Amino acid sequence: MGTDKKTLIVFSGDLDRAIAAFVIANGAAAMGDEVTMFFTFWGLSILRKPRRGKVRHPGQSRLQAMFGRLMPSGPDKLRLSQLNFAGMGAPMLRTVMRQKNVASLQSLMATAKEQGIKLLACTMSMDVMGFGPEDLIDGVEFVGVASYLGEADEANVNLFI
Repeated sequence: MGTDKKTLIVFSGDLDRAIAAFVIANGAAAMGDEVTMFFTFWGLSILRKPRRGKVRHPGQSRLQAMFGRLMPSGPDKLRLSQLNFAGMGAPMLRTVMRQKNVASLQSLMATAKEQGIKLLACTMSMDVMGFGPEDLIDGVEFVGVASYLGEADEANVNLFI
């Protein structure tokens, strides 16, 4: 087992959990660790490009299209896991973060890319949710669970967020 490699499974698409995942990942990378983040199911919404109109892929079922319409598209649309206050929780958190000079999720994501953190999207979850590679931001690798597990086998810390 390596001593300078960390992996994170990002299962949640909640704003507060996404921020926590990227803070931890960036902190580990700043300490010189190799970091891999594996986004699956609801966590994929963090990596989504902002949606422009209806997107329907060839071969996509109605149910998959519905997932795509109902799930947040990108960091700006994420909600809080707790105290969402009918949608007001996320804007309130973003305001407090700005007031306290805390980096935004978008900034944390940019820093992760700059630090070489691997962003892996689960292809099985993408298939289930009806997402194609064009739906996700640039710089994401598309892999199956075996690729993530290979990374995790070499890590000394594996987190599930």
